[in-house]
Amino acid sequence: MEEKEIPAWSWCVEQCLKEFNVKLEKGLSSYGVEKQREKYGWNELDKEKGKPLWKLVLEQFDDMLVKILLVAAFISFVLASLHGNESGEAGFEAYVEPFVIVLILVLNAVVGVWQETNAENALEALKELQSESTKVLRDGYYVPDLPAKELVPGDIVELRVGDKVPADMRVAVLKTSILRVEQSSLTGEAMPVIKSTSPVFISDCELQAKECMVFAGTTIVNGSCACIVVSTGMRTEIGKIQTQIHEASLEESDTPLKKKLDEFGNRLTTAIGIVCLIVWVINYKNFLTWDTVNGWPANFRFSFEKCTYYFKIAVALAVAAIPEGLPAVITTCLALGTRKMAKKNAIVRKLPSVETLGCTTVICSDKTGTLTTNQMSVSQFFTLGGKTTISRIFNVEGTTYDPKDGGIVGWSCYNMDANLQSMAEICAVCNDAGVFCKGRLFQATGLPTEAALKVLAEKMGVPDTKARNRIRDTQFAADCAIDRSNVKLGCSEWWTKRLKRVATLEFDRVRKSMSVIVREPTGNNRLLVKGAIESLLERSSHVQLADGSIVPMDEPCRQLLILRNLGMSSKGLRCLALAYKDDLGEFSDYYSECHPSHKKLLDPVNYPVIESDLVFVGVVGLRDPPRGEVHEAIDACRDAGIKVMVITGDNKSTAEAICREIRLFSEGEDLKFRSYTGKEFMALSSTLQKEILSKPGGMVFSRAEPKHKQDIVRMLKEMGEIVAMTGDGVNDAPALKLADIGIAMGITGTEVAKEASDMVLADDNFSTIVSAVAEGRAIYNNMKAFIRYMISSNVGEVISIFLTAALGIPECLIPVQLLWVNLVTDGPPATALGFNPADVDIMRKPPRKSNDALINSWVFFRYLVIGSYVGIATVGIFILWYTQASFLGINLAEDGHTLVTLSQLRTWGECPNWSNFSVTPFMVSGGRMISFSDPCDYFSVGKVKAMTLSLSVLVAIEMFNSLNALSEDNSLVRMPPWKNPFLLLAMSVSFGLHFLILYVPFLADVFGIVPLSLKEWYLVILVSAPVVVIDEVLKLVGRSQRWRHKKDKTV
Repeated sequence: MEEKEIPAWSWCVEQCLKEFNVKLEKGLSSYGVEKQREKYGWNELDKEKGKPLWKLVLEQFDDMLVKILLVAAFISFVLASLHGNESGEAGFEAYVEPFVIVLILVLNAVVGVWQETNAENALEALKELQSESTKVLRDGYYVPDLPAKELVPGDIVELRVGDKVPADMRVAVLKTSILRVEQSSLTGEAMPVIKSTSPVFISDCELQAKECMVFAGTTIVNGSCACIVVSTGMRTEIGKIQTQIHEASLEESDTPLKKKLDEFGNRLTTAIGIVCLIVWVINYKNFLTWDTVNGWPANFRFSFEKCTYYFKIAVALAVAAIPEGLPAVITTCLALGTRKMAKKNAIVRKLPSVETLGCTTVICSDKTGTLTTNQMSVSQFFTLGGKTTISRIFNVEGTTYDPKDGGIVGWSCYNMDANLQSMAEICAVCNDAGVFCKGRLFQATGLPTEAALKVLAEKMGVPDTKARNRIRDTQFAADCAIDRSNVKLGCSEWWTKRLKRVATLEFDRVRKSMSVIVREPTGNNRLLVKGAIESLLERSSHVQLADGSIVPMDEPCRQLLILRNLGMSSKGLRCLALAYKDDLGEFSDYYSECHPSHKKLLDPVNYPVIESDLVFVGVVGLRDPPRGEVHEAIDACRDAGIKVMVITGDNKSTAEAICREIRLFSEGEDLKFRSYTGKEFMALSSTLQKEILSKPGGMVFSRAEPKHKQDIVRMLKEMGEIVAMTGDGVNDAPALKLADIGIAMGITGTEVAKEASDMVLADDNFSTIVSAVAEGRAIYNNMKAFIRYMISSNVGEVISIFLTAALGIPECLIPVQLLWVNLVTDGPPATALGFNPADVDIMRKPPRKSNDALINSWVFFRYLVIGSYVGIATVGIFILWYTQASFLGINLAEDGHTLVTLSQLRTWGECPNWSNFSVTPFMVSGGRMISFSDPCDYFSVGKVKAMTLSLSVLVAIEMFNSLNALSEDNSLVRMPPWKNPFLLLAMSVSFGLHFLILYVPFLADVFGIVPLSLKEWYLVILVSAPVVVIDEVLKLVGRSQRWRHKKDKTV
């Protein structure tokens, strides 16, 4: 039942309780729960019904080329049955042809079904994010472990640290001073978010702004609270994401290559139909005759036997025209491509995406973790010098939580003055975070900002020489240990051992700071504080100078600190001020909860008073820094004509600062039409939106919600762009599913994002996408090479069959032989063309358009010429064997076969009416004698040698033609065959397979061929080799045309 969403974030707690008729101290009654369940159902995500297996199987046959082959197989089967009944034979050989065709189609269907059943796991991964049980108040009593699926709107739920939120809920009561929720997977925010009970008086605000709401699938990091359930199941934000993923999966479109191949299939169908019609029109007199009476046709005579013969030709045409080996070769090439990409940390989940990557025109990238390291680090800090008007700025290198990653520029532990010691002390002690190592990745426990401060303390070191040496030795031992998961923060430990922590004043959003009371070795208590700079400046009365002396903070000093802070903030740094206080009044001797003043620490209202009259120490600037290699990757995208758009959940100023730093925008560039929040952009008219998106150069969208990401991707696709979208969170999954290429993060990515994606980055690195695009372009170029090679071979086969039918001679190639050539003989060279080396300037060319022709008019003309030669050579050698005693000095008649005239060969169907026609038996290699009971069998049984010569010429020409496919334009002199040794190996394999069917008697019988002698092979090579010369001439013409066109353009 569809219910209107309750804007609980803009209501006060009392209004929410009234809406659900519930009391905070009692919860829902059992009756109330039943009523709500009838209305809202269970708190679980819908299970999408998958397609039944029979439907999936049928879909695999919904393709024009497959339908043609099915008809061909059916006709072939009927003809084989009729022939078997007439001759009284029903041998295996007669059914080889339909059997092979059906086997190809079955294998194709199995692969297709397997791919589809693996495609929809993203929705299942979402369910793993849901909480299993929770603590709920019902009928005045707490149910400690109620299954989360039983929750209903109106339930009162208690959440504590570590709990997974089971539904979308309104925070009603904070049971601790602070409540932090980790919701980055849903919103993309890098930091845990502080929640409160105060309503947000905006009816239509983004998720990030709903500070009084907690959402299903997120996790409580700090504090505890009581909440009112407002949305369950599919009405939650995570439920809406599931709906969006499902809708996006329905919108999935075919890859550019699939579209081109489908288009090719439809054209091929038309071509086959036209050629079949022409063949039947040319030869209709052979199976349909009549007498003319008074100028009108009469006494029609129809020959069923001859009609079935032309049916056989139609089957042969279908088999010849369709490159049956193409799907297998494409799959092999893409699979090899995925292996290459895996070595470069790009794991491809769906094979066709390898090719789609090559024509990517827009990369929509998340900021956190992709362009940046997703590891907070201190990049700069400043303190005052010897006077209040002089400041010292220190730059810090390193972008990770690894204490050994970089250091402080120009730093030496020996010159740590009193002021810098105070800074190291506060960073190390006023801190609850830690660092651990998982594999090669250093990660934070606790708040990322605090972990970064701990790492800074390690880089600063300690002032005690003995302690410094001891820490160095301990760290060396830890580096040599087998278990290196625990990172030893020796300097931080040294500071925390010196200062015993006795109390913590938790952070809150009013005073924007947190502090700890510590007991010094002297026995005195000291307050260490960190927080927002403007907040600490207000409460500081003094500053500490470099030598440790404390002086009053005057206005020039305050202005200097504010100016330095503005300078750091403008670089996208998050600034934290550090301060301390020695005179703690009644807390000077505080030691534990038994102290008389402890009650004051229980109420956060007292904290600003305790944290007043502070001594200001300095400011640290933190950030989630850009990855080192991103600058080059952005430049590479610019050279390659790929537009980069950053879509992030972070705030606008941070996003813009990072984009300037990675050189997506130049330093002084006006960002008027370059930077928008998701809400700002969606408020524009669709015409203006498309106009902005079509402008060249990079863009950034901040505060973006899942729906915004989807809408942007959808708009780009409508504009004809090929979109690659990166993401790691649950919120990214719908857009990942919708994009042409969805790219998930392997390290930080959620399972939902990975399942919705086409590719996973093992190193979460933007530059990996760029190298994957380069690989995709190279693979596409190679695929074009072998697709053209296979199609040109098929054009040759069609022309040879057409010539056979047009001339009226016996068929020189039968369908089973064509199948063998298309599937087996052509396969290895076509696959080997996938190993062609990439062009040097592949990433300096603009991306190809998705509607670019696979075969342009000039290339089509070239292959028509090549195909014509293939057809003429294949049919020509067949005619030569029957009609000529010798050719180019080679004796063709030494086997003793009977020569006939071309006229006799063209009218062979009338053989029974010829008088005094006789033939002599002839010998083939291997000592086998071919003899005839009926002389007319010479054109059916006796054509075995001529047919073998035709098949061998076809195989040899296609091997030579594979050399032509090494490069579309370059001569074999510039691109010699040894540039791709795999091709030479593949040619040897194909010739080996052809020899196998020629010289193994059982296989020779199946394919209707006989062994050839050395002289006959010499003739085959002589007839086949000119194909290389013809294509070299055509390439030369193409190059000179392009050169002239370029020259005219320059002029």
